[in-house]
Amino acid sequence: MTVQGPAPTARLLLRAWCEADRAPFRAMNADSRVMACFPSTLTDVQSDALFDRIVAHHAQHGFGLWALARKEPSGAGTFIGFTGLSIPAWQTPFGPRVEIGWRLTHDHWGQGYATEAARASLAYGFDVLQIDEIVSFTAAINRRSERVMQRLGMHHDAAGDFDHPALPPGHRLERHVLYRLTREAWAMARRGRCRHCGETATGHGG
Repeated sequence: MTVQGPAPTARLLLRAWCEADRAPFRAMNADSRVMACFPSTLTDVQSDALFDRIVAHHAQHGFGLWALARKEPSGAGTFIGFTGLSIPAWQTPFGPRVEIGWRLTHDHWGQGYATEAARASLAYGFDVLQIDEIVSFTAAINRRSERVMQRLGMHHDAAGDFDHPALPPGHRLERHVLYRLTREAWAMARRGRCRHCGETATGHGG
């Protein structure tokens, strides 16, 4: 399948992966700060295997996790992580769903990039792919990612929170929170944002 993706945002490109992304991808996955809410950092071999699975997901489904690059005058863009949509390869307790996820290099935290890129991914998933519902989940201790989910307008499904089956009982990351967003709720929220923008523009224009 041809890999397409979301339109560029004000500051970012969400694009297909290339071999040049492997090295910075390895470095990001080996950073203990980036991987603090994962069971461990990744070796180069593990990182390459994940890279290959991401590319294979695109080939199979026509969408996936896109390489995330900061816009630059040269047009090439510096790799800063990934954001996008994927179908979990394991049996989730909430059934088959499309998940939105992100991971950024530590130098690019705290600048709104994750929210900006994830919002573009949601728009692509709902408007182009016509997905009915998109979910996101993370370890309960990962408040940074949970705040991104909240900024995206996702709803915490407390009844759907779960213990990750790949982690042993009592593991610090075992408990996971589940967030959901439907296409209908996304459309309603976007209409609300558009009305707000129009009112604001009218107010300042007078």
